Amino acid sequence: MSHLNLDQAQIDRARDSARRIARQVFDDMSGFTTTTVERATLRLMGVDGVDEVGVPLPNRLVSHLQDQNLLQHGAATVLAGAMEKRGLTAQQVAEAVASGSLTLARPDDETAARVCAQAQARTMCEHIAAQRAQRTEKIKNSGEAPTPWLYLIVATGNIHEDVVQARAAAEQGADIIAVIRSTGQSLLDYVPHGATTEGFGGTYATQENFRLMRAALDEVGNRLGRYIRLTNYCSGLCMPEIAAMGAIERLDMMLNDAMYGIIFRDINMKRTFIDQFFSRMVNAYAGIIINTGEDNYLTTADAFEAAHTVLASQLINEQFAGLSGLKPEQMGLGHAFEIHPELENGFLWELAHAQLVRQVFPEACLKYMPPTKHMTGNIFKGHVQDALFNIVSTVTNQNIHLLGMMTEAIHTPFIHDRFLAIQNARYVFGTMKDLHSEIEFKRGGKIEQRAQKVLAQAETMLAEIEATGLPGAIGKGLFADISRTPTGGKGLDGVIAKAPDYYNPFPELMLPTQGADHA
Repeated sequence: MSHLNLDQAQIDRARDSARRIARQVFDDMSGFTTTTVERATLRLMGVDGVDEVGVPLPNRLVSHLQDQNLLQHGAATVLAGAMEKRGLTAQQVAEAVASGSLTLARPDDETAARVCAQAQARTMCEHIAAQRAQRTEKIKNSGEAPTPWLYLIVATGNIHEDVVQARAAAEQGADIIAVIRSTGQSLLDYVPHGATTEGFGGTYATQENFRLMRAALDEVGNRLGRYIRLTNYCSGLCMPEIAAMGAIERLDMMLNDAMYGIIFRDINMKRTFIDQFFSRMVNAYAGIIINTGEDNYLTTADAFEAAHTVLASQLINEQFAGLSGLKPEQMGLGHAFEIHPELENGFLWELAHAQLVRQVFPEACLKYMPPTKHMTGNIFKGHVQDALFNIVSTVTNQNIHLLGMMTEAIHTPFIHDRFLAIQNARYVFGTMKDLHSEIEFKRGGKIEQRAQKVLAQAETMLAEIEATGLPGAIGKGLFADISRTPTGGKGLDGVIAKAPDYYNPFPELMLPTQGADHA
């Protein structure tokens, strides 16, 4: 593969700044938990279902713990103490609390409660490990498509209709199916329960919906002779809970960004930073590939002028991911083909940006997003824009390729729109299969100069962020031209300071080399 002549020392300096930025945030947040981290912990310990009026039992239990002034000690030990004392399962404790027949209190024997919590957590970790092993075995037996993997969305609002469309997309050639989440679910501070059929603009992320789609893709994958990956959205106010459900049901990818919710959904940054660590830890343990959201910056900021903000954010996301135990091959760092099509030499600049990201993150599972911001009702021009995007993707060896749709600016894609998008990508990927190994970038040419400039700007930006702190940088609107404050946004009331004896069994099991630091 041809390489740009980039300054490795500059890359190292930028990465070092990102490491210190991420570590500072992690250290500042380590003394706090959140309501949804505790709800995720309860789910991982076996609590599920809803009460008589449809309120999820994890929510009921956490609210009860807050009312009893117990949540700061950690939901796990209080739950386990009740299980140990009364001989109940986690589910039975939750149901008793919801019915009003049980009031929880501090464990009589803290040590015994922790042992019980560890046993419950270990059982779930064994299940998740078995799911991870099953994925590996299925890929070994069925095989998988070469990269770039073709990533397609379904978004009917009805999980059963989504299954029909997902099967069709896989049969047409899709390698990854992303179930778009219902509009606004990221702002719900609970997870809907069961199979759902009434989503708007997408389908609710629920554990039952995950299970149904996973089973459908396994069936079609076995028939087609290749493993089909499943993606959903691990973001918003319930980020850790969705990560837990995805791990339980063997999802393969999760949209999971350290800053997206802060910037684009106005979720409190403290809440988001705490939640993203726990959710990524679960994703890491489950072998799930995360997809970060830097491509979104280019929908609100100019893609040419703001290119360096994408790289800076990717470097920060990489460091947050590493703290949570994610390996480089699980880091689906996001970027996009979003330069205005009328900009002279725009294709060269897109190629420069994509190649720069590929070289800075040589082991990452990069996710490349198609043109959307400048798509119009001209479907023929749109199809050409998508073809150019496909060329950049294969020439720069991207891993996850979200297919562009010629009807992007008109409506939610129909099945035949997806079929044409797959044909376009397959043609480009086939006819240019080895082009990346046959060409060289001109030393000192326009593409190399552009990449070097973006790299230098990213290094400068990261140094500035390191000086002010990441919350201050977000407050200045350095990312996506959107400003947020540390005390603003939704969900701050769900942040809880940990008591000195706070305990959660999952970090020590999912991050065995760092358990003491992350408990």
